[in-house]
Amino acid sequence: MSLRGIEFHTEESPQAILKSADGSLSLKTNKGTVEGFSHIMFATGRRPNTKNLGLETVGVKMTKTGAIEVDEFSCTSVPSIWAVGDVTDRINLTPVALMEGGALAKTLFGNEPTKPDYRAVPSAVFCQPPIGQVGLTEEQAIQKYEDIDVYTANFRPLKATLSGLPDRVFMKLIVCAKTNKVLGLHMCGEDSPEIVQGFAVAVRAGLTKADFDATVGIHPTAAEELVTMRTPTRKIRNSSPPEMIYYKRKGRGGSDKEILASIEPQSR
Repeated sequence: MSLRGIEFHTEESPQAILKSADGSLSLKTNKGTVEGFSHIMFATGRRPNTKNLGLETVGVKMTKTGAIEVDEFSCTSVPSIWAVGDVTDRINLTPVALMEGGALAKTLFGNEPTKPDYRAVPSAVFCQPPIGQVGLTEEQAIQKYEDIDVYTANFRPLKATLSGLPDRVFMKLIVCAKTNKVLGLHMCGEDSPEIVQGFAVAVRAGLTKADFDATVGIHPTAAEELVTMRTPTRKIRNSSPPEMIYYKRKGRGGSDKEILASIEPQSR
């Protein structure tokens, strides 16, 4: 299965990486061999390293994958044992582990019971081009809020235009149609992690699309696109009938022809 140059091999497990005489790499899977790569990146996940700690002996409950089960305050099934970070398999990011540790310190030593807060945790994939995101995905927003507006931009940044590079940037804003609150922000392109880190403050603070629109951009930057998106790419309405719109197109002989179109709500 392929999509815009990306080919998916479903239900295949990697078994070996083979290097040819010309230096190219091949990936052997349980179903065959895929050839002709210059680089291969692993993104296969990991299991918590909890073996040989004696946790079972003292009664600490764990999941089937070896993750330590904890409550909202990071306490295990044994009241005197607490756990934070990737070993609990909540959100496996270093800054999240730091946040969990800070909350635990307040709970245990500051007399201030504090739960880790997982709202609007930003993250990035440091590939080429890099990807950054914060907040809800489009699917998550539809499930939780039903009515959303989606703004997208796909462009060649001015820096790439001047240099002649083929680089492009894709951005997406997901907005609650009822409250105008920005629910999610996603970006693929150069400097995505740096840009998303800054905008994560706005998303976590619950700013609205109007707040974004009222913010003056820095020109020429790619980031200014996130505060200059004015027209939704699509409107998804699950709690109301299909939205009807009229548009005009040129008919035969150059005359305008009025067309009635229906925007069907996206299925959940």
